[in-house]
Parts: sequence; C-alpha cells; structure tokens
Amino acid sequence: MLAIAAAVVFGIYLLLDLLDVKTTDLFNFPTFAALGFLLLSLYLAGIGSGPKGGTGGSGRRFSGRRPGRG
Repeated sequence: MLAIAAAVVFGIYLLLDLLDVKTTDLFNFPTFAALGFLLLSLYLAGIGSGPKGGTGGSGRRFSGRRPGRG
C-alpha cells in the first residue's frame, strides 16, 4: 500500500512538472522527493505491507490424516 502511495506522489509531481504549474515553497521537488522516498523506504522495511501468515490463505491446510503419511 505504501508503494502505491509513493507512486501516486511521484505521479502527481510529474503531472505538475509536465503541466508547468507554479508551486509554492511547500510543494516543490525536494518535498515530493522526500515524501516519495520516505514511503518507499517504509514499504521496503516491511511496514504497511499487509498481514503476514495467519489465516490469510497462505499454504495448504490439512484436517485429519495427511496424505502420504501411511
């Protein structure tokens, strides 16, 4: 989810740059770059990447006797 948010931030800045929209001191390249890189680094650190394991459908579930175990 954070990677998608970073892509949206970079996309908004790209559109503002292509359309040559006048930006204020708050919305300039370093601000958008810092926000985008912050979101990407949080995503790569594993924060906000969703649930890991549990009952999320990861792996096969067997009830009773396992096949091939005699």
